[in-house]
Amino acid sequence: MVRLRGMTWDHPRGYDPMVATSAAYAKAHPGVDITWEKRSLQAFADRPISEMAETYDLMVIDHPHVGEVAKMGNLLPLDGLRDAEMAALAAGSVGLSHPSYNFAGRQWSLAIDTATPVACLRPDLLEHAPKLWAEVLDLARAGRVGFALIPINALMTFFGMARNLGHAVAEDPDHLIAPDAGAHVLGLMREILSLMDRRCLKLDPIGIYEWMGRTAEAPAYSPFGYGYTNYSRNGFCAHPLAFHDAPGIAEPTPRGTVLGGTGIAVSACTRHPEIAVDYAFWIAGAECQKGLFTASGGQPAHAAAWEDDACNALTGNFFRNTRQTLDTAWLRPRYEGYMTLQDRAGDIVHACLRGDATEAATLAALDVAYRESRA
Repeated sequence: MVRLRGMTWDHPRGYDPMVATSAAYAKAHPGVDITWEKRSLQAFADRPISEMAETYDLMVIDHPHVGEVAKMGNLLPLDGLRDAEMAALAAGSVGLSHPSYNFAGRQWSLAIDTATPVACLRPDLLEHAPKLWAEVLDLARAGRVGFALIPINALMTFFGMARNLGHAVAEDPDHLIAPDAGAHVLGLMREILSLMDRRCLKLDPIGIYEWMGRTAEAPAYSPFGYGYTNYSRNGFCAHPLAFHDAPGIAEPTPRGTVLGGTGIAVSACTRHPEIAVDYAFWIAGAECQKGLFTASGGQPAHAAAWEDDACNALTGNFFRNTRQTLDTAWLRPRYEGYMTLQDRAGDIVHACLRGDATEAATLAALDVAYRESRA
Protein backbone atom coordinates (compact mmCIF):
# COMPACT_ATOMS: atom_id res chain seq x y z
CA MET A 1 0.00 0.00 0.00
CA VAL A 2 1.31 3.42 -1.05
CA ARG A 3 0.21 6.03 1.48
CA LEU A 4 0.43 9.76 0.74
CA ARG A 5 -0.29 12.56 3.20
CA GLY A 6 -1.58 15.96 2.15
CA MET A 7 -2.06 19.34 3.85
CA THR A 8 -4.76 21.83 2.89
CA TRP A 9 -6.78 24.64 4.48
CA ASP A 10 -9.78 24.29 6.73
CA HIS A 11 -12.85 25.28 4.75
CA PRO A 12 -15.27 23.13 2.72
CA ARG A 13 -13.83 24.70 -0.43
CA GLY A 14 -10.29 23.75 0.56
CA TYR A 15 -10.89 20.35 2.13
CA ASP A 16 -13.92 18.60 0.64
CA PRO A 17 -12.70 18.41 -2.97
CA MET A 18 -9.34 17.04 -1.85
CA VAL A 19 -11.04 14.22 0.07
CA ALA A 20 -13.46 13.47 -2.77
CA THR A 21 -10.81 13.43 -5.49
CA SER A 22 -8.42 11.36 -3.38
CA ALA A 23 -11.12 8.75 -2.82
CA ALA A 24 -11.84 8.63 -6.55
CA TYR A 25 -8.15 8.38 -7.37
CA ALA A 26 -7.66 5.54 -4.86
CA LYS A 27 -10.62 3.67 -6.35
CA ALA A 28 -9.05 3.92 -9.81
CA HIS A 29 -5.59 3.03 -8.47
CA PRO A 30 -5.86 0.09 -6.02
CA GLY A 31 -3.07 0.10 -3.50
CA VAL A 32 -2.92 3.92 -3.22
CA ASP A 33 -4.27 5.81 -0.21
CA ILE A 34 -4.21 9.62 0.05
CA THR A 35 -5.27 11.27 3.30
CA TRP A 36 -5.64 15.00 3.96
CA GLU A 37 -5.13 17.10 7.06
CA LYS A 38 -6.31 20.70 7.40
CA ARG A 39 -5.34 23.85 9.26
CA SER A 40 -7.03 27.19 9.70
CA LEU A 41 -6.30 29.76 7.02
CA GLN A 42 -3.96 31.68 9.34
CA ALA A 43 -2.18 28.59 10.67
CA PHE A 44 -1.85 27.35 7.11
CA ALA A 45 -0.27 30.62 6.00
CA ASP A 46 2.05 30.80 9.00
CA ARG A 47 3.60 27.33 8.72
CA PRO A 48 6.69 27.40 6.48
CA ILE A 49 6.51 25.29 3.34
CA SER A 50 9.97 23.93 4.18
CA GLU A 51 8.53 22.45 7.36
CA MET A 52 5.44 21.04 5.67
CA ALA A 53 7.53 19.46 2.90
CA GLU A 54 9.26 17.27 5.46
CA THR A 55 5.94 15.89 6.66
CA TYR A 56 3.59 15.82 3.67
CA ASP A 57 3.77 14.40 0.16
CA LEU A 58 1.21 16.83 -1.25
CA MET A 59 0.50 20.42 -0.25
CA VAL A 60 -2.04 23.00 -1.27
CA ILE A 61 -0.12 26.29 -1.46
CA ASP A 62 -0.66 29.85 -2.65
CA HIS A 63 1.53 31.50 -5.26
CA PRO A 64 3.23 34.31 -3.24
CA HIS A 65 5.36 31.58 -1.61
CA VAL A 66 7.03 30.47 -4.84
CA GLY A 67 9.95 32.90 -4.53
CA GLU A 68 10.84 31.29 -1.21
CA VAL A 69 10.24 27.82 -2.64
CA ALA A 70 12.49 28.43 -5.64
CA LYS A 71 15.40 29.25 -3.34
CA MET A 72 14.83 26.54 -0.74
CA GLY A 73 14.10 23.65 -3.11
CA ASN A 74 11.38 22.14 -0.90
CA LEU A 75 9.05 21.28 -3.76
CA LEU A 76 9.43 19.07 -6.79
CA PRO A 77 9.47 21.14 -10.00
CA LEU A 78 6.65 19.92 -12.21
CA ASP A 79 7.87 21.23 -15.57
CA GLY A 80 9.53 18.83 -18.00
CA LEU A 81 7.58 15.85 -16.68
CA ARG A 82 4.42 15.89 -18.81
CA ASP A 83 4.84 18.52 -21.48
CA ALA A 84 1.54 17.95 -23.32
CA GLU A 85 -0.51 18.02 -20.11
CA MET A 86 1.36 21.09 -18.88
CA ALA A 87 0.65 22.90 -22.13
CA ALA A 88 -3.04 22.04 -21.80
CA LEU A 89 -3.11 23.42 -18.26
CA ALA A 90 -1.44 26.63 -19.42
CA ALA A 91 -3.95 27.01 -22.24
CA GLY A 92 -6.84 26.42 -19.83
CA SER A 93 -5.71 28.93 -17.20
CA VAL A 94 -8.27 31.42 -15.93
CA GLY A 95 -6.36 34.68 -15.96
CA LEU A 96 -2.87 34.27 -14.51
CA SER A 97 -3.78 31.32 -12.27
CA HIS A 98 -1.43 28.81 -13.93
CA PRO A 99 1.59 31.09 -14.57
CA SER A 100 1.37 32.45 -11.01
CA TYR A 101 3.13 29.24 -9.86
CA ASN A 102 5.94 29.59 -12.39
CA PHE A 103 9.02 31.27 -10.96
CA ALA A 104 12.69 31.31 -11.93
CA GLY A 105 11.84 29.25 -14.99
CA ARG A 106 10.22 26.35 -13.09
CA GLN A 107 6.63 25.33 -12.41
CA TRP A 108 6.34 24.74 -8.66
CA SER A 109 2.63 23.98 -8.43
CA LEU A 110 -0.45 23.39 -10.58
CA ALA A 111 -3.41 25.73 -10.15
CA ILE A 112 -6.47 23.90 -8.84
CA ASP A 113 -8.37 26.79 -7.25
CA THR A 114 -8.59 30.44 -8.22
CA ALA A 115 -10.06 33.54 -6.64
CA THR A 116 -9.80 37.30 -6.60
CA PRO A 117 -11.82 40.01 -4.83
CA VAL A 118 -15.19 40.17 -6.55
CA ALA A 119 -18.52 41.77 -5.71
CA CYS A 120 -21.27 39.96 -3.84
CA LEU A 121 -24.90 40.82 -3.19
CA ARG A 122 -28.05 39.50 -1.57
CA PRO A 123 -30.52 39.07 -4.48
CA ASP A 124 -33.46 39.56 -2.11
CA LEU A 125 -32.05 42.93 -1.00
CA LEU A 126 -30.36 44.30 -4.14
CA GLU A 127 -31.11 43.67 -7.79
CA HIS A 128 -28.04 44.98 -9.63
CA ALA A 129 -24.33 45.14 -8.80
CA PRO A 130 -22.77 48.63 -9.10
CA LYS A 131 -20.12 49.07 -11.77
CA LEU A 132 -18.63 52.31 -10.43
CA TRP A 133 -17.29 53.32 -7.03
CA ALA A 134 -19.61 56.33 -6.87
CA GLU A 135 -22.57 53.92 -6.92
CA VAL A 136 -20.97 51.85 -4.16
CA LEU A 137 -20.65 54.97 -2.02
CA ASP A 138 -24.33 55.77 -2.56
CA LEU A 139 -25.23 52.31 -1.26
CA ALA A 140 -22.85 52.74 1.68
CA ARG A 141 -24.48 56.03 2.63
CA ALA A 142 -27.74 54.10 2.86
CA GLY A 143 -26.09 51.59 5.21
CA ARG A 144 -26.17 48.73 2.72
CA VAL A 145 -22.46 47.94 2.24
CA GLY A 146 -19.94 45.84 4.12
CA PHE A 147 -16.72 44.08 3.17
CA ALA A 148 -13.75 42.32 4.74
CA LEU A 149 -11.05 44.57 6.18
CA ILE A 150 -8.94 42.47 8.51
CA PRO A 151 -5.26 43.29 7.88
CA ILE A 152 -4.61 40.97 4.94
CA ASN A 153 -7.85 41.97 3.20
CA ALA A 154 -7.26 45.64 3.92
CA LEU A 155 -3.91 45.32 2.16
CA MET A 156 -5.37 43.42 -0.81
CA THR A 157 -8.06 46.09 -1.17
CA PHE A 158 -5.41 48.81 -1.01
CA PHE A 159 -3.39 47.09 -3.72
CA GLY A 160 -6.44 46.31 -5.85
CA MET A 161 -7.84 49.82 -5.79
CA ALA A 162 -4.41 51.23 -6.62
CA ARG A 163 -4.00 48.88 -9.56
CA ASN A 164 -7.54 49.60 -10.79
CA LEU A 165 -6.58 53.27 -10.95
CA GLY A 166 -3.42 52.41 -12.87
CA HIS A 167 -0.94 53.17 -10.06
CA ALA A 168 2.32 51.20 -9.97
CA VAL A 169 2.77 48.95 -6.92
CA ALA A 170 6.12 47.44 -5.89
CA GLU A 171 7.86 48.60 -9.07
CA ASP A 172 10.02 51.39 -7.61
CA PRO A 173 12.90 50.08 -5.45
CA ASP A 174 12.37 52.84 -2.90
CA HIS A 175 8.60 53.24 -2.73
CA LEU A 176 5.89 50.60 -2.52
CA ILE A 177 3.55 53.14 -4.11
CA ALA A 178 3.89 56.80 -5.03
CA PRO A 179 2.92 58.96 -2.02
CA ASP A 180 0.12 60.88 -3.76
CA ALA A 181 -1.36 57.70 -5.23
CA GLY A 182 -1.19 55.89 -1.90
CA ALA A 183 -2.80 58.79 -0.05
CA HIS A 184 -5.62 58.87 -2.57
CA VAL A 185 -6.38 55.16 -2.12
CA LEU A 186 -6.17 55.32 1.68
CA GLY A 187 -8.56 58.27 1.59
CA LEU A 188 -11.07 56.27 -0.47
CA MET A 189 -10.85 53.35 1.93
CA ARG A 190 -11.27 55.52 5.03
CA GLU A 191 -14.24 57.27 3.46
CA ILE A 192 -16.21 54.08 2.82
CA LEU A 193 -15.25 52.59 6.17
CA SER A 194 -16.82 55.61 7.86
CA LEU A 195 -20.10 54.58 6.21
CA MET A 196 -19.96 50.90 7.24
CA ASP A 197 -20.32 48.81 10.38
CA ARG A 198 -16.96 48.80 12.19
CA ARG A 199 -17.17 45.03 12.56
CA CYS A 200 -15.84 44.89 8.98
CA LEU A 201 -12.39 45.63 10.43
CA LYS A 202 -12.56 42.24 12.19
CA LEU A 203 -14.02 40.10 9.41
CA ASP A 204 -12.44 38.14 6.58
CA PRO A 205 -14.44 37.32 3.41
CA ILE A 206 -15.86 34.15 4.97
CA GLY A 207 -17.06 36.22 7.93
CA ILE A 208 -18.75 38.70 5.59
CA TYR A 209 -20.44 35.94 3.60
CA GLU A 210 -21.57 34.19 6.77
CA TRP A 211 -23.09 37.47 7.92
CA MET A 212 -24.75 38.14 4.57
CA GLY A 213 -25.80 34.56 3.90
CA ARG A 214 -27.08 33.46 7.29
CA THR A 215 -28.66 36.51 8.94
CA ALA A 216 -31.71 38.52 7.92
CA GLU A 217 -30.20 41.87 8.91
CA ALA A 218 -27.02 42.11 6.86
CA PRO A 219 -25.34 44.25 4.22
CA ALA A 220 -26.94 43.97 0.81
CA TYR A 221 -23.64 44.37 -1.01
CA SER A 222 -19.90 43.75 -0.71
CA PRO A 223 -17.72 45.38 -3.41
CA PHE A 224 -14.53 43.41 -2.71
CA GLY A 225 -14.03 39.98 -1.23
CA TYR A 226 -12.29 36.83 -2.41
CA GLY A 227 -15.11 34.84 -4.00
CA TYR A 228 -16.46 31.60 -2.55
CA THR A 229 -18.78 29.61 -4.79
CA ASN A 230 -20.05 27.72 -1.74
CA TYR A 231 -22.19 30.71 -0.74
CA SER A 232 -23.89 30.88 -4.13
CA ARG A 233 -24.92 27.21 -4.09
CA ASN A 234 -28.43 26.25 -3.04
CA GLY A 235 -28.61 24.82 0.46
CA PHE A 236 -25.24 26.10 1.71
CA CYS A 237 -26.69 29.07 3.57
CA ALA A 238 -30.12 30.51 4.33
CA HIS A 239 -29.75 33.33 1.82
CA PRO A 240 -27.75 32.21 -1.25
CA LEU A 241 -25.50 35.02 -2.45
CA ALA A 242 -24.89 36.23 -5.99
CA PHE A 243 -21.36 37.09 -7.12
CA HIS A 244 -20.51 39.65 -9.81
CA ASP A 245 -17.55 41.49 -11.26
CA ALA A 246 -15.93 43.98 -8.90
CA PRO A 247 -16.65 47.68 -9.45
CA GLY A 248 -14.16 50.07 -11.02
CA ILE A 249 -13.04 53.16 -9.14
CA ALA A 250 -13.01 55.76 -11.92
CA GLU A 251 -14.05 53.61 -14.88
CA PRO A 252 -16.50 50.67 -15.06
CA THR A 253 -13.82 47.97 -15.24
CA PRO A 254 -12.84 45.51 -12.50
CA ARG A 255 -9.18 45.28 -13.52
CA GLY A 256 -6.47 45.16 -10.87
CA THR A 257 -7.98 43.04 -8.10
CA VAL A 258 -5.32 40.86 -6.46
CA LEU A 259 -5.17 37.28 -7.70
CA GLY A 260 -5.51 34.58 -5.05
CA GLY A 261 -6.36 30.88 -5.18
CA THR A 262 -4.27 27.78 -4.53
CA GLY A 263 -2.21 25.18 -6.31
CA ILE A 264 -1.31 21.55 -5.71
CA ALA A 265 2.39 21.01 -5.01
CA VAL A 266 4.52 17.87 -4.52
CA SER A 267 7.12 17.67 -1.78
CA ALA A 268 10.70 17.13 -2.90
CA CYS A 269 10.95 14.69 0.01
CA THR A 270 8.14 12.36 -1.06
CA ARG A 271 9.03 8.71 -1.45
CA HIS A 272 6.42 8.30 -4.19
CA PRO A 273 6.91 11.17 -6.63
CA GLU A 274 5.38 9.40 -9.64
CA ILE A 275 2.06 8.79 -7.89
CA ALA A 276 1.98 12.24 -6.27
CA VAL A 277 2.66 13.90 -9.63
CA ASP A 278 0.03 11.77 -11.36
CA TYR A 279 -2.61 12.78 -8.82
CA ALA A 280 -1.59 16.45 -9.08
CA PHE A 281 -1.91 16.55 -12.87
CA TRP A 282 -5.23 14.70 -12.76
CA ILE A 283 -6.86 16.99 -10.19
CA ALA A 284 -5.66 20.10 -12.09
CA GLY A 285 -6.91 18.78 -15.44
CA ALA A 286 -10.04 19.86 -17.28
CA GLU A 287 -12.16 16.76 -16.68
CA CYS A 288 -11.64 16.60 -12.93
CA GLN A 289 -11.91 20.37 -12.53
CA LYS A 290 -15.27 20.68 -14.27
CA GLY A 291 -16.52 17.42 -12.81
CA LEU A 292 -15.78 15.96 -9.40
CA PHE A 293 -13.67 18.88 -8.14
CA THR A 294 -16.44 21.46 -8.62
CA ALA A 295 -19.25 19.08 -7.68
CA SER A 296 -17.61 18.36 -4.32
CA GLY A 297 -17.37 22.03 -3.35
CA GLY A 298 -14.17 23.11 -5.06
CA GLN A 299 -13.59 26.41 -6.81
CA PRO A 300 -11.75 25.42 -10.00
CA ALA A 301 -8.93 27.23 -11.77
CA HIS A 302 -9.47 25.64 -15.19
CA ALA A 303 -11.40 27.48 -17.89
CA ALA A 304 -13.20 24.25 -18.82
CA ALA A 305 -15.08 24.54 -15.53
CA TRP A 306 -15.62 28.30 -15.75
CA GLU A 307 -17.24 27.91 -19.14
CA ASP A 308 -19.25 24.78 -18.29
CA ASP A 309 -23.05 25.11 -18.15
CA ALA A 310 -23.42 22.58 -15.33
CA CYS A 311 -20.78 24.29 -13.17
CA ASN A 312 -22.48 27.65 -13.65
CA ALA A 313 -25.93 26.21 -12.93
CA LEU A 314 -24.57 24.72 -9.71
CA THR A 315 -23.13 28.06 -8.54
CA GLY A 316 -25.68 30.65 -9.65
CA ASN A 317 -23.49 31.65 -12.62
CA PHE A 318 -20.61 32.52 -10.31
CA PHE A 319 -18.03 31.76 -13.00
CA ARG A 320 -19.57 33.66 -15.88
CA ASN A 321 -20.51 36.59 -13.65
CA THR A 322 -16.97 37.10 -12.32
CA ARG A 323 -14.79 35.96 -15.22
CA GLN A 324 -13.75 39.46 -16.31
CA THR A 325 -12.48 40.20 -12.81
CA LEU A 326 -10.39 37.03 -12.77
CA ASP A 327 -9.05 37.59 -16.26
CA THR A 328 -7.87 41.11 -15.41
CA ALA A 329 -6.61 40.38 -11.88
CA TRP A 330 -3.16 41.58 -10.81
CA LEU A 331 -0.39 39.15 -9.93
CA ARG A 332 1.19 40.41 -6.73
CA PRO A 333 5.00 40.24 -6.19
CA ARG A 334 6.50 36.82 -5.51
CA TYR A 335 10.12 37.64 -4.64
CA GLU A 336 11.64 35.76 -1.72
CA GLY A 337 10.92 38.39 0.95
CA TYR A 338 7.43 39.33 -0.23
CA MET A 339 5.57 37.34 2.42
CA THR A 340 7.37 39.32 5.13
CA LEU A 341 6.14 42.52 3.51
CA GLN A 342 2.59 41.20 3.24
CA ASP A 343 2.48 40.26 6.92
CA ARG A 344 3.75 43.68 8.03
CA ALA A 345 1.94 45.83 5.48
CA GLY A 346 -1.49 44.47 6.34
CA ASP A 347 -1.11 45.63 9.94
CA ILE A 348 0.18 49.02 8.77
CA VAL A 349 -2.82 49.68 6.51
CA HIS A 350 -5.20 48.36 9.16
CA ALA A 351 -3.83 50.81 11.72
CA CYS A 352 -4.55 53.66 9.34
CA LEU A 353 -8.13 52.48 8.83
CA ARG A 354 -8.61 52.23 12.59
CA GLY A 355 -7.50 55.84 12.93
CA ASP A 356 -4.28 54.99 14.74
CA ALA A 357 -1.95 56.40 12.06
CA THR A 358 -2.05 59.22 9.55
CA GLU A 359 -1.90 58.56 5.83
CA ALA A 360 1.58 60.07 5.61
CA ALA A 361 2.89 57.93 8.48
CA THR A 362 1.24 54.86 6.96
CA LEU A 363 2.88 55.36 3.58
CA ALA A 364 6.26 55.98 5.19
CA ALA A 365 5.93 52.78 7.21
CA LEU A 366 4.91 50.84 4.11
CA ASP A 367 8.01 52.06 2.29
CA VAL A 368 10.25 50.96 5.17
CA ALA A 369 8.66 47.50 5.25
CA TYR A 370 8.94 47.22 1.48
CA ARG A 371 12.61 48.17 1.34
CA GLU A 372 13.48 45.82 4.19
CA SER A 373 11.66 42.95 2.51
CA ARG A 374 13.83 43.40 -0.58
CA ALA A 375 17.12 43.75 1.24
